[in-house]
Amino acid sequence: MEPEEFLRAYDKYADAIFRHCYFRLSDRELAQDTAQETFTRTWKYIADGGDVKNIRAFLYRVAHNLIIDEWKRKKAVSLEELAEKGFDPKDDNNVDLANVFDAREAAKVLELLDKPYREVVVMRYIDDMSPKEIARILGETENTISVRIHRALKKAKELLNHE
Repeated sequence: MEPEEFLRAYDKYADAIFRHCYFRLSDRELAQDTAQETFTRTWKYIADGGDVKNIRAFLYRVAHNLIIDEWKRKKAVSLEELAEKGFDPKDDNNVDLANVFDAREAAKVLELLDKPYREVVVMRYIDDMSPKEIARILGETENTISVRIHRALKKAKELLNHE
């Protein structure tokens, strides 16, 4: 990958990577640092001769790994607190959870989902990724991700009906 291609990828994906990090970490400065570190590590990998076939998937994979490292260092703020801070995960291109019910309810329900379910719902409906992209990032099969999304939405509906 040429430097110009990397710069185009930065321009195209920097905001999305930041939003992904912010939603998952609930800390603006930490999300900025993590997003920046995502691009730094990606550039280093490319400069060292690494081959990147899908830059978007690669960037999300690096960000995902950095987020997991951060979670291991520090407990994450709850999604409820994130909603109270005013973060609104609306996506005009997609029917997302915020359009089905308000952000507070979405945060409550997401918080109640098991981590693997919460993770795919965020990636699918907040980050607007396809099941194929999510599968590449998480190192799972596309079928596994599709089933997980289906089960997560089913569980979310059950949780909503109980509240």
